Amino acid sequence: MANLNEYFQKLFSVKAEDVKAAAKRIRAINHPLRQEIMVLIAKSKEANVTTIFKKLGLEQSVCSQHLAILRKAGFVKTRRESKEIYYSVNTNYFNDFLKAKSLLLEESAF
Repeated sequence: MANLNEYFQKLFSVKAEDVKAAAKRIRAINHPLRQEIMVLIAKSKEANVTTIFKKLGLEQSVCSQHLAILRKAGFVKTRRESKEIYYSVNTNYFNDFLKAKSLLLEESAF
C-alpha cells in the first residue's frame, strides 16, 4: 500500500513543464523515420547527414530537420570535424529514457 501512496504522491507532484518536456521527447522518438535514423546511426556508431540521407533515400533538408528534432530532444549528440557534423546516439540519455518509459508502463499496469 505504501508503494501505491508513493506512486500517487509522485504522480500528482509532477510539474506541467516536466510533462510538456516529456511529451516533446516522446513525440521526437515516436516517428518511424526518426526511428530509422536512430537505428542507422546506432549501427554505424557515427554518421554524417550525407551518409544518412543517401542510405535512407531522403532529401538532405528532410534528414537535417529530423536530426535537429532528435538532437534537441537529446537522443543524438554531435561532433564537428571541419565542415562535417557527425551524429551519434546519446546512449546514456537514450538508456535513461527507456528505463523511465519502462517504469511508467510498469506503474500504469496496476
